[in-house]
Amino acid sequence: MKKVMLVLAGLLLTVSTWAQQTDNKPPVKKIEVNGSAEMEITPDEIYLSITLKEYYQSKNKTNKVDISTLEKQLQQAVVNAGIPKENLTIENVFGFNPDWWRGKKKNDPDFLAEKRYRLKLNRLDKTNIILAAVDDEGISNVNISSYTHSKMEEYRKEVKMKAIQAAKAKATYLLGAINESIAGILEVQDINTDNYSDAVRPLQVNAYMAQARMADGAAAESDIDFKTIKIRAEVRTVFSIK
Repeated sequence: MKKVMLVLAGLLLTVSTWAQQTDNKPPVKKIEVNGSAEMEITPDEIYLSITLKEYYQSKNKTNKVDISTLEKQLQQAVVNAGIPKENLTIENVFGFNPDWWRGKKKNDPDFLAEKRYRLKLNRLDKTNIILAAVDDEGISNVNISSYTHSKMEEYRKEVKMKAIQAAKAKATYLLGAINESIAGILEVQDINTDNYSDAVRPLQVNAYMAQARMADGAAAESDIDFKTIKIRAEVRTVFSIK
């Protein structure tokens, strides 16, 4: 019995001594810094929303220009601009009756149809030419619904890596001021600062401004680039010190 008690006492003493040695272990020297990086890119996927509407050519509601005529004009304009026809799709269909307050039904000949189309472009330089080929009165609305870049994820990764490199450079020159240097990295935290979204707020485009024509009546291509997308990344890092 005494031997057992002595053995237990010896174990407790050993564990206690080891715990004291662990508790007395000097703390790891470390430095915590944030790093950030930014990049601006020009979108190569721009989605243009175009709404066409039927209308009457006279006040007495005769000679209606129907939606099929306007649609053919838009389709042909897209093809003539060298844009793949599959880039033009129907986004929504509407309809209205100018005399709705009279209680007329939808099958009434006065009922006017509208269609909203989605056109995928890599640049906006052909916009003037496309819109100029469609009947002015038939264009109800034009706006940029969204935009992004086909290599967006690759650019995001690149910016995050640059942010970590910036953090390392910052830790290096800060420690260099006291003749110290980093030994390795202990922690990395990705701070979500990339507020970019391809579902951006629509940018209104005035159809008549977009259809600005030259003196001879022909529309000209636009050489103005689209606004850039800013991608930003920030990381929190902890480095150990030698």
